[in-house]
Amino acid sequence: MDQRYASHPAQIPGMDTAALRDRFLVEDVFVPGQVSLTYTHHDRIVLGGAEPAGTPLRLETSDELRAAYFLENREIGIVNVGGAGTVTADGEVYELPTGAALYVGRGTRDVVLADAADSSGAQFYLFSAPAHTTYPTVRVLPEEANVRELGDQATSNRRTLRQYIHAGGVRSCQVVMGVTTLHEGSMWNTMPAHTHDRRTECYLYFDLPADARVIHLMGEPTESRHLVVADRQAIISPSWSVHSGVGTSAYAFVWAMAGENQEFDDMDSVPPTALR
Repeated sequence: MDQRYASHPAQIPGMDTAALRDRFLVEDVFVPGQVSLTYTHHDRIVLGGAEPAGTPLRLETSDELRAAYFLENREIGIVNVGGAGTVTADGEVYELPTGAALYVGRGTRDVVLADAADSSGAQFYLFSAPAHTTYPTVRVLPEEANVRELGDQATSNRRTLRQYIHAGGVRSCQVVMGVTTLHEGSMWNTMPAHTHDRRTECYLYFDLPADARVIHLMGEPTESRHLVVADRQAIISPSWSVHSGVGTSAYAFVWAMAGENQEFDDMDSVPPTALR
């Protein structure tokens, strides 16, 4: 498990590109045959990926958690961004086709991620936060999500947002999670930009062509920086940072948050004219 310590915004002006990438970008989210995890001290989130590549993978605990098993004190949201797969939680098998999500509650001792019997190439994105109580394990198919149509083609940010784990749907202690898909011809996500000083948010960018990139904006609104992000790479966005981006083509991203509250619309907007 990779470990990333929390950052103060005053550190950002002194960081070069390599330092920014080392602190906030997770490049190798999916490694065939492995569960790859990153622990950030921002809201004590664990994010990562599991790519079975034909061999079932067990979600194991680690020394950083000081727990008998991974979900002893945590909950987790899982989104499959690859081929069809299954997640087995304490013996219960959940089929996860492409785009489906699964919430697994605190106290679940055994979690196994695998390709579906008639498929291959499953890629499970994992997002976990501490939990103080237990909620039921629930699967959500893409068509069962709460859908919000946002943006406008005139401003190049027409997008479909699907809420999977949220206060009005699948319940959790802290985790809020969903998927946003940009429409063809749109490149901007979350513009105007915003911060939410009460939650840390992480992005997994995916469905991006191999020769395309997303320019992810971060930092305080008056001290912005950028990261160049490739397909299936993830961003850790502290609560004080804007998190917006523009791609060289359309793309999708898994967004997930944890922190003080679960109010999706609790954000502090930053108009483009205020960015520096």
